[in-house]
Amino acid sequence: MRTSNFVAAGVGAAVAIALLAPLAPASGQSDGSDTFQQLKLFGDVFERVRAEYVEDVTDDKLIEAAINGMLTSLDPHSGYLDTERHRDMQVQTRGEFGGLGIEVTMENGLVKVVSPIDDTPAEKAGIMAGDYITQIDDEPVMGMTLSEAVEQMRGPVDSAIRLSLRREGREDEINVSLNRAIIKISPVRSSTEAGNVGYLRVTTFNEQTETAAREAVAKLRQDIGGEMKGLVLDLRNNPGGLLDQAVAVSDLFLDRGEVVSTRGRRPDSIQRFSAHQGDVVDGLPMVVLINGGSASASEIVAGALQDHGRAVVMGTQSFGKGSVQTIMPLPGHGAIRLTTARYYTPAGTSIQATGISPNIMVPAARVEMIEDSTNRREADLRNRLRNETEEQSDPGEPATQEEAQAGPTGDLDTDYQLARAVDLLQGISLFGPQAMR
Repeated sequence: MRTSNFVAAGVGAAVAIALLAPLAPASGQSDGSDTFQQLKLFGDVFERVRAEYVEDVTDDKLIEAAINGMLTSLDPHSGYLDTERHRDMQVQTRGEFGGLGIEVTMENGLVKVVSPIDDTPAEKAGIMAGDYITQIDDEPVMGMTLSEAVEQMRGPVDSAIRLSLRREGREDEINVSLNRAIIKISPVRSSTEAGNVGYLRVTTFNEQTETAAREAVAKLRQDIGGEMKGLVLDLRNNPGGLLDQAVAVSDLFLDRGEVVSTRGRRPDSIQRFSAHQGDVVDGLPMVVLINGGSASASEIVAGALQDHGRAVVMGTQSFGKGSVQTIMPLPGHGAIRLTTARYYTPAGTSIQATGISPNIMVPAARVEMIEDSTNRREADLRNRLRNETEEQSDPGEPATQEEAQAGPTGDLDTDYQLARAVDLLQGISLFGPQAMR
């Protein structure tokens, strides 16, 4: 018996529980004598390196490198995960960990707080953006790497930790004691900035994504009310994650039909995943935004909604990762991440190395507000007649030129692709469903 969770991501992965059963030789494999000769060759090289390499190298390091070399030679997404990397992957895919609730970076050899997360031990203890952490449990941070400092701040829920902080404008050091708590990494954010069009951004597909997306959509519908005319689902720069979460998020907006299928060498890798009755936005028009950073699980969602005609896909060509990885733990030795299947959209299309093609191609662009000085209007003419309702007023300053950054900012004023998506949905609301045809 062999069970495992699948990963559909290029970056990020799944916590998989696998029983590694011996596999029957497949056709095309070498016979036993050839395999023995190849393993003897490996042993000879291993012994030669141990004996004659210019520096001493541990056996563990050599064997791990050999295993990783074997796996990475297969494809870019297979590889060996040592114990630490496997643990980090589990944290990413669970979307929660025991910690303090701060986003941090490294600056001048110290850990700098980018932002405390609301309603976490860090926020309640008064830790502020811009604070520098100088000591963790009386151990100086100077000399630690960022990952080492983060690892030290994480720990069992309810365990105590002491931090020493340096804050601009204060000469004395601030000492705080707090207890770690469960910190959830939110993979979803939403906005009503576009008025009658809801905005939902999904940044990764971890174990929290479907629940967070469902709750965010419910809040959008409550905040906007009956005036809601459509939804923008932003999957730009989403590198993927868990296959089951991609299926569940797609299912939120579909009433029926296949979401995705997977096919590999083993019979148990051939699976079809279908949607269930119930669309959380009751058929409201949707736009899905993608770009070259949208990979794997994001492409599953975009492909499913596109093939079923449920959403207009807008943006640029997606990354094109159409394979599924299985995480297979090796007790006491981390895990291997192995590509075990390809996935196919509902139309039976593999997007491997090709990606999802948007229905409407909208490249990232810079938006410039410029003064229109080329055309004269009636209001500019000398001795013109005034409109009966016009009041005397100061014409004010002329329009100034502003430049917005290109890329997925999620801000209507600076995000050209998002602005186009909102325009499309508002146009559909004016002209009816036929505008989708």
